[in-house]
Amino acid sequence: MSMNPVDQFIEIAPDCPLKVAVVPVDGGAKRTIASIEYELLAANPYVYTLAELQFIVSARRNEISDEDLIAQRQALWDAFFSKPHACMRASALTKKFGWGAHYDKQGKIALYAVESEEYQRFVKDGSIKKYFAMRSKREPV
Repeated sequence: MSMNPVDQFIEIAPDCPLKVAVVPVDGGAKRTIASIEYELLAANPYVYTLAELQFIVSARRNEISDEDLIAQRQALWDAFFSKPHACMRASALTKKFGWGAHYDKQGKIALYAVESEEYQRFVKDGSIKKYFAMRSKREPV
């Protein structure tokens, strides 16, 4: 899988206990990655690639102002991507909250609730690559 996957569907993790997707909520002083990812993707389906999503989530989580983000975008982008980052298979949305993630042909992402007809269509579609989200717990050896 590349940094910006295309034409793929990430199914919820095999050990996700949910049968109905749940919207993540923030619990502490700092926003959670899952809640920011959900907010962005729910309001803007098929707008962000994985790289764009991760960058914006990091900026919001680190409370970088819009002005600084515009003025220093390339430097912030280069610094952020100087280290590797996990894909949507490792997102809490797909691991714990019951959301599938679809990458379209341009690599733009949309979320689908596990109980939705759309989610089931992606699961049954033989023409699209499918991957499970990562398990939350390790399997015993």
